[in-house]
Amino acid sequence: MGVLMAPVRQLGEGERGAVERLLDQDPYAAAQVAERVAAHGLSWWRAEGRIFGYGARRRIESICWSGGHLTPVCASRPAVEAFAERLGAEERICSSIVGRADAVLGLWELLSPRWGPARDIREDQPLLVADAPPEVPPDPRVRLVGMTEVDLLFPASVAMYTEEVGASPLAGDGGRSYRRRVTDLVRARRAYALIVDGEVLFKAELAIVTRHTAQIQGVWVAPAWRGRGLAAGAMAAVMADALGRVAPTLSLYVNHYNVAARRLYRRCGFREVGAFATVLF
Repeated sequence: MGVLMAPVRQLGEGERGAVERLLDQDPYAAAQVAERVAAHGLSWWRAEGRIFGYGARRRIESICWSGGHLTPVCASRPAVEAFAERLGAEERICSSIVGRADAVLGLWELLSPRWGPARDIREDQPLLVADAPPEVPPDPRVRLVGMTEVDLLFPASVAMYTEEVGASPLAGDGGRSYRRRVTDLVRARRAYALIVDGEVLFKAELAIVTRHTAQIQGVWVAPAWRGRGLAAGAMAAVMADALGRVAPTLSLYVNHYNVAARRLYRRCGFREVGAFATVLF
């Protein structure tokens, strides 16, 4: 995998300021890591993950989050090689590698002989950003989900996850951890839905929130309601509330082959600011 160009080491709370400055350099791609750092700092036993840094002790050039997901941030090719050398010596603990496409695919090229095979590799996922509500009229029926409606939202969330990821979130622990995640999003006022007669027709959530952006995930329309023009107004309602209440910008990433979704996001005012890639295990 090559020779280390600079030391890779696990970072601690004393280097939080340097890590936050690096995260600010790429606020949309680094949002997931930034949310973790803001909530838990760099203490791995609190954050359920470790942050590795690349570069001289007083000059961190790149970082890599290692936990349930593996996420490189501001990772140059030498940094990718160094992270792969360090991580490849360990058993894989992540369920995915996700982040800027060049870094993710570079990591996978080097880690695949030790960690392969992957269940799926999504090499081109446009990263999109919006900073103003769309001109599309918001659907007034879309609202935040209440705690008493978790039982309604959960089956729709399972359907969305299974369709998007290609695996059921009910596997392993019967869905207990996934239900906790859905419940936490509802409690935090980050889950939206259009519910008619007890049926969820549309859902979306702000899966990640930082001081720079709120990342929208889990966008889903019930199959029987697709192609009826429901999604644009529903997404506009989510965007209007989130921009007014939660964060100054909204971001998301989408599979390049999902033409309908990309058309929807473009209509709602999202612009492309790069590309993600995801390796799923």
